[in-house]
Amino acid sequence: MKIILTAVNAKYIHSNLAVYTLQASAEKAGVFPEIREFTINQSKDSMLRSLFLAHADVVCVSCYIWNISIVEDLITEYHKISPETKIWLGGPEVSYHAEEMLEQYPFLDGIMKGEGEITFRELAVYYQNQENGTEGKTLEEIHGITYRDAEGAIKSNPWRPVMDLSEVDFPYANLKKFENRIIYYESSRGCPFSCSYCLSSIDKRLRFRNLELVKKELAFFLEHKVPQVKFVDRTFNCKKDHAMEIWKFIAEHDNGVTNFHFEIAADLITEEELELLNTLRPGLVQLEIGVQSTNPQTIEAIHRKMDFGRVTEIVNRIAKGRNIHQHLDLIAGLPYEDIESFHRSFNDVYKMEPEQLQLGFLKVLKGSYMYEHASEYGLIYRTKPPYEVLASKWVSYDEMLEIRLVEEMLELHYNSGQFLTYLAVLEQRYASAFQMFLDMGHFYRSNGYLDCSHN
Repeated sequence: MKIILTAVNAKYIHSNLAVYTLQASAEKAGVFPEIREFTINQSKDSMLRSLFLAHADVVCVSCYIWNISIVEDLITEYHKISPETKIWLGGPEVSYHAEEMLEQYPFLDGIMKGEGEITFRELAVYYQNQENGTEGKTLEEIHGITYRDAEGAIKSNPWRPVMDLSEVDFPYANLKKFENRIIYYESSRGCPFSCSYCLSSIDKRLRFRNLELVKKELAFFLEHKVPQVKFVDRTFNCKKDHAMEIWKFIAEHDNGVTNFHFEIAADLITEEELELLNTLRPGLVQLEIGVQSTNPQTIEAIHRKMDFGRVTEIVNRIAKGRNIHQHLDLIAGLPYEDIESFHRSFNDVYKMEPEQLQLGFLKVLKGSYMYEHASEYGLIYRTKPPYEVLASKWVSYDEMLEIRLVEEMLELHYNSGQFLTYLAVLEQRYASAFQMFLDMGHFYRSNGYLDCSHN
């Protein structure tokens, strides 16, 4: 029985934590799936060739917002040339409309919904038992799947109860596969917040991996001097003791090379944590902080809790240490945020002078609260991934184009880090950073520079 786990990543430097974790889980049960990783920049022909030449009995594909369009095309063509191969999908982009996917693609055998480690292990054992003529769990008995039965009818089994995170198998025993790539690591699952645009808000069951296990695994990364470990915890510092233990450990065992990335809520940072962060080697840690908006009505509408005054204080105090790269996020298109309000939010965050200011656009994800209330907010968004908002009750498409101009100029002139000297001069002529970047954008657009390749 040959099972292939397939990932289509956004960039070569990325790795897919999900498929490696599923592989490790199946190996525990004596099934040894292979992994095929591609990137969205590869030709579909090369992906198709690789999968076909693998001659798999079962192909399972990990689906996300950035790859689902490619995955849908890939499996459609793959089924034509390998009609006997069983095809399964999993991941956040298919979990919340599994039946619809099976109706849309009649050749699909099933969808793995939600947390996949145990589900995939049982599914892999099921197929191995079928090949060996051995009795075991039937598809009807495997939780966490929606599938097509022998008669072609679509059946939806109950979602699988969440597992103990300490039972998830460590997927990085062989680091040779990850040379020159980012290592993604998970010390907690779930999120304490209920942000209406995020799928993490659906599952409120927050769980933490055993700290001794975490330390052992981080020591492995440090020993092998991996360049970067990116924690995928949704809010890393939501539990102070957990965060402090990990930050202390990496400080005490710093190898002078490895960088650790954490997504945090800045207003939850305590004085003790701040003191520790200020002592770290420059480059040891980088922080991503989701501000999203500074409009109190918007923050309330998206079910987010944030004390922006405290966020500003913490960001500024961390910046004074000159040892930690800070990456702040804003989202355009949120409820109650018109162009003037977003203008203020942008200026509020820009004043903090983060190393990176990421200006993103609201994505209306299937299964999210925002998706369920899209008509109420007058959200007009792309039908296909990444489902970005084009307009809303508060922002017209024309105004959204203005914000996109600002985003392009921000990326080119600020986030690139190449033009900070002249930006500092230009800022003296403007009371508003948003207006400064917007004027740049208008200049670029009127002169035809937006379509140029810039260096």
